[in-house]
Amino acid sequence: MSRVLRSTTALFAALAAATLAQGARASEADASGAAEPIVVNGERLDEPDAAALKTGTPLLDTPQSVTTVSREQLDNQAISQLNNALQYVPGVILNQGEGHRDQVALRGQSTTADFYLDGLRDDAQYYRSLYNTDRIEVLKGANALLFGRGGGGGVINRVSKLPQFGQTQTSLAGGLDSFGAWSLAADVNLPLVAGAALRLNGTYERFDNHRDAYNGRFIGLAPTLGVKLGSDTDVTLSYEYADDARVTDRGIPSLGGVPIAGFDRTFFGESALSHSTNQAHLARGRIEHRFSNELSVNFTGLYGNYDKYYGNVFASGATASTVTLTGYASATQRRNWIGQGNLVWKSGTGAIRHTLLAGFEVSDQATDAQRQDALFARPVGAPTLSTTVPLARQLTLPVVTLTAINRSTSSQVTTRSGYVQDQLELGAHVQVIAGLRYDDFQITSLNRINNFAAQRSDGKWSPRIGLVLKPVANLSFYASYAKSFLPQSGDQFAVLDATTATLAPEEFRNLETGVKWDVAPTLAFTAAVYQIDRSNTRAVDPLTSNPVLTGRSRVRGYEAALTGRITPNWQASLGYAHQTGKILSTTTAAPAGRLLPQLPSDQITGWTRYDVTPKLGFGLGLVHQSSQFATISNAVRLPGFTRLDAALYYDVSDRFAVQLNVENLTDTRYFPSAFNDNNIAVGAPLNARVTARVKF
Repeated sequence: MSRVLRSTTALFAALAAATLAQGARASEADASGAAEPIVVNGERLDEPDAAALKTGTPLLDTPQSVTTVSREQLDNQAISQLNNALQYVPGVILNQGEGHRDQVALRGQSTTADFYLDGLRDDAQYYRSLYNTDRIEVLKGANALLFGRGGGGGVINRVSKLPQFGQTQTSLAGGLDSFGAWSLAADVNLPLVAGAALRLNGTYERFDNHRDAYNGRFIGLAPTLGVKLGSDTDVTLSYEYADDARVTDRGIPSLGGVPIAGFDRTFFGESALSHSTNQAHLARGRIEHRFSNELSVNFTGLYGNYDKYYGNVFASGATASTVTLTGYASATQRRNWIGQGNLVWKSGTGAIRHTLLAGFEVSDQATDAQRQDALFARPVGAPTLSTTVPLARQLTLPVVTLTAINRSTSSQVTTRSGYVQDQLELGAHVQVIAGLRYDDFQITSLNRINNFAAQRSDGKWSPRIGLVLKPVANLSFYASYAKSFLPQSGDQFAVLDATTATLAPEEFRNLETGVKWDVAPTLAFTAAVYQIDRSNTRAVDPLTSNPVLTGRSRVRGYEAALTGRITPNWQASLGYAHQTGKILSTTTAAPAGRLLPQLPSDQITGWTRYDVTPKLGFGLGLVHQSSQFATISNAVRLPGFTRLDAALYYDVSDRFAVQLNVENLTDTRYFPSAFNDNNIAVGAPLNARVTARVKF
């Protein structure tokens, strides 16, 4: 603890010195950024529209649930990683992701790939940092019209920070928590010549937590250049480098149908093998031209290169006195080329108006992957693929090595897509939204071990239709239907075999109705009721043991949220979700009626901040989840939990602010997520983080 206190003192001293050295009072103008002090203002916390919707349509007129997590809320909660930010979004449940990637369940649909960056697919498996993020948009329900394949339960879009023209500003932030993890971040905005500005964001994070053997670090750098070519044309060029290295921790096993007791800190891994690395290079360019106030076009391109490795040893079962472990190592390289163009035309006369969206998307994605299994030494005889050792506070494992490469695959995915949508306003009270997308999806894959080559092509239509009724200007009722699909190669382009190459894609059908009410200019209430039917899910035929398309499931639920400022000094983001999901078709893997995993029936999320004075504020957070099953076996249940968080904010001056965030105030023992019945994440006990922010 003394090391933590000394580091904290040094951090504050350095930031305070930087503040005093500036002398003159900083400008009141404030660019958004992770490193800025919290600024209390009269603006609504959520954005008036979501960038991912492409048309600038206000959320009040959008016939689907959309949740926005603002930069201000991220700063209030001292959150720097995507998975931590999503725990406060109703209807989103974190999955463990095998300890090396973001993975969530959106309305009961688990995904590792429905992640987007500025509206373009960012589907590799890795942890996403938020140092260069302005806000997070969570669009729920089937979203194939706007995003193509996947998105059966929703998509998550990060909106990047952009250069601000005409102002020079620098923000710095540093944080340290009671586990010893710390971070530094910088956000610099520089006007260049007239009509040009550069924004540079960078961060360095050191990871640590309550678990034995856990550590890691993240390096991120993101320069963005903005140029105005006249008054009607904007160009944005950006690049991001992300370098992540950390221990791969897959949690604890179960015993007797619940997480095993007494081993919450025990690392069920092997220090030499259980680690992951990822280096990502993301380059993006966008040009937007406004022909008039009614007509605009934009073109965006992304190049992504991901180099991912992870090795892991993990528990596969436990008794009262022993634990069995197995493991493997995997390496993946992915290259994405994605291009997208959109035309938005707003027209009409009198009481009838149109907002027309027409666009295209093309992509080329190549993936190379390989795998090796772990081998555990024995006193006598050849090594084995698993080992059973005495259960202890700190495990003693035999020497672990790796087999030769036993899985090596390559896949090439190309898509060509076109879509059109019209939002028709019939007077002041009725809007009809209808759209259609066509995706030509082609995958070619090669199993290098047995030289089996396969390919499949699917052409899919994805419709969307919605109705919005607005009895008054600040209140809307809506109903919508949307459809999405996912090829049998899955969201990570698994290699095709002789069976999967013949199977049609999975389908998702979403029915939703809801209400949106702008209670005040700074406060919004939303509620929705929905049903998602998933079909063509693969299952094993009990007679032939071959995969067949018989799997069907259904999720029903409702959710409500209140977001914004209740008073000028009091802001809140409150949510509730109730969900039930069941298997509808009997298979050897699961009989009809079995409950879907990672789907607590009740979820409550809340974050609120109250500013006592212009300098002093307090925050309080709550995350509640009822119990949930770890997997489709329904054999292991994660107990329900309630976690309380708190925060204290103090602005030393207009340029220097400090805050204290306390997580798990009541030191609750809880298990937020799992990957399978014996890989269960352990929630962090009581811990605190101190953050200092300075701008000049």
